[in-house]
Amino acid sequence: MATHLRTCPLCEATCGLVVETEGRAITSVRGDADDPFSRGYICPKAYGVKALSDDPDRLRAPLVRTDAGLAPATWDDAFATALARLAAIRKQHGNDAVAIYIGNPGAHSLDLMLYGPALIRALGTKQRYSASSADQLPKMVSAGLMFGGGLTIPVPDVDRTDHLLILGANPRASNGSLMTAPDIGGRLDAIRARGGTVIVLDPRRSETAAAATEHHFIRPGTDALFLLAIVHVLFAEDLVRLGAVADHVKHLDEIRAIAQRFAPERVASATGIAADTIRRLARAHAAAPSAACYGRIGTTCQEFGTLASWAVDLVNILTGNLDRPGGAMFTTPAALPGRHRPRADVRFGRFTSTARGLPEMFGELPIATLADEIEAGTVKALITIAGNPLSSAPNAARLSAAVASLEFRLAIDPYVNETTRLADVILPPPGPLERASYDVALYQLAVRNVAKFVPALPPPDGTPAEWEILVTLAKGAMGMGAAPIAMADDAIARELVKRELDGAGLAVDTNAALAALGDRRGPARLMDFLIRTGPYGDRFGEHPDGLTLASLLAQPHGVDLGPLVPGVPQVIRTGDAKIDLAPTLITDDLARLEAAIDRAPSLVLIGRRHLRSNNSWMHNLPALVKGPARCTLLIHPSDAAHHGLTSGGRAELRGRVGAVVAQVEISDEMMPGVVSLPHGFGHDQPGMRTAVATAHAGVNVNLVSDDLALDVPSANAAFNGVPVTLARVDA
Repeated sequence: MATHLRTCPLCEATCGLVVETEGRAITSVRGDADDPFSRGYICPKAYGVKALSDDPDRLRAPLVRTDAGLAPATWDDAFATALARLAAIRKQHGNDAVAIYIGNPGAHSLDLMLYGPALIRALGTKQRYSASSADQLPKMVSAGLMFGGGLTIPVPDVDRTDHLLILGANPRASNGSLMTAPDIGGRLDAIRARGGTVIVLDPRRSETAAAATEHHFIRPGTDALFLLAIVHVLFAEDLVRLGAVADHVKHLDEIRAIAQRFAPERVASATGIAADTIRRLARAHAAAPSAACYGRIGTTCQEFGTLASWAVDLVNILTGNLDRPGGAMFTTPAALPGRHRPRADVRFGRFTSTARGLPEMFGELPIATLADEIEAGTVKALITIAGNPLSSAPNAARLSAAVASLEFRLAIDPYVNETTRLADVILPPPGPLERASYDVALYQLAVRNVAKFVPALPPPDGTPAEWEILVTLAKGAMGMGAAPIAMADDAIARELVKRELDGAGLAVDTNAALAALGDRRGPARLMDFLIRTGPYGDRFGEHPDGLTLASLLAQPHGVDLGPLVPGVPQVIRTGDAKIDLAPTLITDDLARLEAAIDRAPSLVLIGRRHLRSNNSWMHNLPALVKGPARCTLLIHPSDAAHHGLTSGGRAELRGRVGAVVAQVEISDEMMPGVVSLPHGFGHDQPGMRTAVATAHAGVNVNLVSDDLALDVPSANAAFNGVPVTLARVDA
């Protein structure tokens, strides 16, 4: 018997776990009461760690495609096959013939966060994709343009705020997103308990909306109109107060002029929110002792996602709530790659997709154009890592057909799912306890400054760690397949140390720093360096009491580094260290927004989230799919009556690119004119090896979502607000 202190890898909340094992078998999972961030809280997903470890469908060895289908192979044979096929395609067609896609679970993988870039550099391809352009990219684009970094995103200081305005988010189901906050439900309850206010705008009366002070239905895709009307009221009634950031913003007069175009009376009909309600909400936000505005996937995955993301931060800035306790604040993470890079304005569009000319954002092309690139003959091979784009990307049927036509497909994934069933080689990563853990990305968005490192348990004999899989592929792609893993790891560590020391102002050079890091290998060595050069680190002896990996390991429950603190201007990484209130890429899209004000409303589709689910990758875990069917079409009673639908019956939901037939659930929690179908389902494709998921298959909403419906500035997929039609399907 053994006890292990871990961090839950199944959502963004980073809750502490106590995991007991007997041999390699997990016998129990419970919350860690001594974790300073989560304090014993866990949601139902935490029990999925045991189910994931035990899952008989989870791959433990590689699969290679033969004439008879996917068959077990040795690691050596699987690597050799993958590298030979990739080398042949790159030799014949060039580096850009290989596309790579990294999925949502990658944010939880320390190995992938640190070693994925080495594989991408080794491949030398511009055909880079990720789940970002089906999720949060508009927020990253607006944050980059305004504050200088894609993850320089202010998060609500929920533990101290008096007034929280939430748009298009359901943190009681998602556990928070772009807002790392264990027990977010308890934190929201605490706002109201101390006399504060929580206001939710959402086309659905979600779990978060039902427990809020106020809930207002808002028409999908109109969040930017609503928020700019708030900004209009702030200027019109002399309520603008910039507070501590007053000397650090530019283009305020341009925002004043823009705001004049969005009076509440002009946008009321389009948004579904009365003008007097908009004015009241604006005044309340401005008058609160502290306030924060927060938007999530309902504001990002829509046709005006970048405008809505930008407007969220305008409201925080103009009411004096940016960078102050109780407002929207910047986290000070203990480890942050690129922390010491010179200030510079972000650049987009350094290259474009060949088929549709869509611009790169942060080095990636939008997933909505991958099928175009394959059909055009640009892409001949696809590598997917921790991703299931044939479930999660728009127009999934078209993308599935395109991927099926490729010359070669490689996956690093533990399952044979909708995407990997087409793979020629699958390399499974180790189980959940056999990976080191430090949430590099998520701690950049935490509502409190914390740090926790969890070492990996040894994988079974002969099974490489995930970072070793990535390094083996990287060195093979560079023609260095015979080089030892240790040599490649040393080269990666040297490159990271040299790059990060530039501008860090430390009295230590690359060789001395590497020597001080000792004989650790893999993620542990890189994390030791990043922690030691961070704001709490020992700076290689300059601050002897500062953090090191050793000191973190000595505190296995994690370390509380305190509440969020003001960080402007240091945190602003734009070229002139100013917050740009009116970036041209964003304001150029306002004409398109105005043109939509008088658009005739139609029936539109939105997604939704469940506490036991996280996209498509947990539906093979019995503990997380039990209970009533969750893949239902939610519809308001008036819309159901209009279409002759009954609860429990079936309806065809049709969009421009395709249709699905789903079970109907009638509820007044939906706004009239809006229907909801959750994403991540449709586990009924031939060749899948996920018995539990297939038994709860549901339907894939992305057979309806449209790959031509995009947020224009970011080219992010617009999953919410998709025009649809309904028709009853008789049994």
